[in-house]
Amino acid sequence: MTIDTQRLLDLTAAAQDCCDEDLLQVLREANTLYQRGLQGLLRGVMARLDGLPGPDLMTAAMDAGVCCDTSQDRDELLLLLALAKWEMTPAALAYSELAKAAAYRGVNLISEG
Repeated sequence: MTIDTQRLLDLTAAAQDCCDEDLLQVLREANTLYQRGLQGLLRGVMARLDGLPGPDLMTAAMDAGVCCDTSQDRDELLLLLALAKWEMTPAALAYSELAKAAAYRGVNLISEG
């Protein structure tokens, strides 16, 4: 387990006891870790599928259960593949639970402008 994954798990556990202001800080840190993890996985997917022709990339995306179509370019397909894989990781699952719990308490990262 990576340090970032462990930190996300720890933040998710700690969030239960946070006041709303502290919960917002926890959510911000967790979001940073989530984004960093996704970007790392995306770099790996891009490296692994670098020479794959477009039609084969589309097939790989569809085989992975990614909803895609021919209007999407290579970068979009790679991001969708990475996101599909990332969403099943313990880190992403922990972040999802944290974000849901925070939203239930009325705390989120989107300002109410």
